[in-house]
Amino acid sequence: MLKVANQFILENIRAAEMLGVLMRIFSFSLVSWMGPASPFMFVWVFNTIDAVLLSWCAVLRKDSAYTTLNTFWILVGIIGMLRAGGLLH
Repeated sequence: MLKVANQFILENIRAAEMLGVLMRIFSFSLVSWMGPASPFMFVWVFNTIDAVLLSWCAVLRKDSAYTTLNTFWILVGIIGMLRAGGLLH
């Protein structure tokens, strides 16, 4: 199953990366526009999903710089979700 998914991403890597970038732009734009009224849990979940997608693409491309950057964003997203959910103060 993973091999099939990896092959699909590799065949569509430019589109997958563009989708991830647009998702990130959208999530941070939402916070910028709405400020404290932002749906923070949604933003963090959405941002973490785009980080997973972009990390996956970076791993398949064997790009260590972007793998590091986007896996960092996964960790930031997890912390953001814990804070937005009131589990971490």
